[in-house]
Amino acid sequence: MVLNELQASGETMVSMLNRIFDPIPVPIILVGKDTRVIMINQVFADFLGHPKSEIIGEEVQKVDKYSRFPYVFKNKKSEIAWKHKFENGHTAIVHRIPILDDQGEVLYGFGMVLFQNVEEFKDIIQKNKLLESELSLYKNQLKEMQGAKYSWDNIIGESERMVQAKYMARRAAQSNSNVLLLGKSGTGKELFAHAIHSGSNRNHNPFVKVNCAAIPAELLESELFGYEEGAFTGAKKGGKIGKFELSNGGSIFLDEIGDMPIKMQAKLLRILQEKEVERVGSNKTTKIDIRVIAATNQDLKELVQKGEFREDLYYRLNVMSIEIPSLQERDNDVEGLSYSLLRKLSSQMGKYVSKISVNAMEYIRGHNWPGNVRELENVLERAINLTESDSILPVHLPVYITQNTKKVAKGPIRTLKDVIEDTEKEAIARCLEYTEGNKLKTAKLLNISRSSLYDKIEKYGLE
Repeated sequence: MVLNELQASGETMVSMLNRIFDPIPVPIILVGKDTRVIMINQVFADFLGHPKSEIIGEEVQKVDKYSRFPYVFKNKKSEIAWKHKFENGHTAIVHRIPILDDQGEVLYGFGMVLFQNVEEFKDIIQKNKLLESELSLYKNQLKEMQGAKYSWDNIIGESERMVQAKYMARRAAQSNSNVLLLGKSGTGKELFAHAIHSGSNRNHNPFVKVNCAAIPAELLESELFGYEEGAFTGAKKGGKIGKFELSNGGSIFLDEIGDMPIKMQAKLLRILQEKEVERVGSNKTTKIDIRVIAATNQDLKELVQKGEFREDLYYRLNVMSIEIPSLQERDNDVEGLSYSLLRKLSSQMGKYVSKISVNAMEYIRGHNWPGNVRELENVLERAINLTESDSILPVHLPVYITQNTKKVAKGPIRTLKDVIEDTEKEAIARCLEYTEGNKLKTAKLLNISRSSLYDKIEKYGLE
């Protein structure tokens, strides 16, 4: 009714929207599917520091280069209460909501600034600190009790070794047998543990994680088995339930099992054999139903020979043994894994980066990745922080990667002229990519004349 009256009065859509939204004291913006600004109220224009006339009709990323509306349009998912740093230096809490038609296609994007600075947001949080603390406590308890965060979809890789590992893990998930995950640090053993629990008939029951190397030896017993009231000095009133009891009906993931003290290994063996746990300071046993998923980057057979790991426990754990390949052994997975991590990191960091240049990918594929997937993830996170566009270029990669590639197979000796030309071609190609095709800037960076650069571009087919 109001809309019909406004239209009947002869107002344009823009002026009508301005009359509706300008009096609202909350920054609001409406963006078209082409990412151009259709409407922005005066409060938001003042916040950005530009006249409305310069904003209306512009692409949203020209108004604020850090805008995530293109990312929201691509994913068709709202971003609610996101922390966002604007180009003018202000950090605020914002909503970004895609408006879809009946076919699920994007029509508009609606944006709103909830808090115009983070300090304002912090004040609100401070006033509700008690409620936030209690909520955080309940969330942590629920997270610990509830289950795994990852599934098979999160395990990326189609190389032969990875396909074999996933096949074994899927088979293990369908059983109640103990699982031993073997592999170097950073290969994704915890990811497999989550997926095995998620894919099992225990997935509605707890998934409890324990890092055996991170808990001091003197505390590990009470953490794993719990204790009774008065069991030792400083024991909580009423005692404490242990990790094994918490995981009853579900799975317990014992990471870095090779670092578990011998004394704890004996108790763990009893739990696996008898399916019962005894709290510290108690003479009563409690029956439990658990499946143990253990992981290590050590050679357990070697530890057994050294007397540092119980042989009987090793065979009890080693029912379903799965070896997770290193990234060096799954060369064909590097590109797909890189883009999967790029999407994940881009979303987490609030920065829209979706591309890796051909040259940058060559360097990534050429690296040996001794730190495996964890190292690759760290390198990509660094690159996202450095890039100012939606692409990762060689210049954004660490020097140790761009200067150290895999050895080339032996072959015929090449002439010095050929080697020099190849080097020159690569240098020009990389510089053109860095300058986004700006030949004047490229010539200056390479310290050659523009005419010489044009000749070389034509010679090497780089146009």
